[in-house]
Amino acid sequence: MDKVYPSASAAVKDIKSGDSLLVGGFGLVGIPEHLIAALQESGVRDLVCISNNCGVDDFGLGLLLQNHQIKKMVSSYVGENKTFERQFLSGELEVELVPQGTLAERIRAGGAGIGGFYTPAGVGTPIAQGRETRVISGREYLFEYPIVADFALIKGWKADRLGNVIYRETAQNFNPMMAAAGRVTIVEVEELVDVGELSPAQIHTPSIYVQRIVVGDHYEKRIERRTVSDRRD
Repeated sequence: MDKVYPSASAAVKDIKSGDSLLVGGFGLVGIPEHLIAALQESGVRDLVCISNNCGVDDFGLGLLLQNHQIKKMVSSYVGENKTFERQFLSGELEVELVPQGTLAERIRAGGAGIGGFYTPAGVGTPIAQGRETRVISGREYLFEYPIVADFALIKGWKADRLGNVIYRETAQNFNPMMAAAGRVTIVEVEELVDVGELSPAQIHTPSIYVQRIVVGDHYEKRIERRTVSDRRD
């Protein structure tokens, strides 16, 4: 089955207001730039977005925040976005902060069909208030539920027309597990190849997890925070 869509707009056309979205990337690395821009243009609102962070003010998921399209963020890091801070403090944006490792494991559990897991992360903090805990081998653990979303928006490097995907370097952080945890997974890639051109040993996300593919024609690939040195060795 050929899963390639003609544009990002066509691929996200049936995402509606109130849907939940897993959005890949770590900072600004490996984010689905074109799919996010297409959602911005579509005008859908009240989205629940699960992502490691929320981009910066004028890029990534920050574009949807600026348009007041996000109702709730489930994230582990939110420190680079003033719009996020302003909307949260004003009560306009609902935020669920999740420890980064726990967020990754909740998404992985969702993709694997696991009903939940126990973790020591968060025990004894406000995160654990009112939540189920259990003592295992003398140590207290907090129960966490899996995350599954209506759609997963993923950024890959290469894919074939069936939807077998390869990620490049640090884009492998959240993208592969999110691809498995979306009820509908939409992948945008930099390069599309014919079936059979990818070595099975190189494939990170098998085609069974992917329903739609979009080929991007240009990627900005910004650096979230640039740190330089005055040393000239």
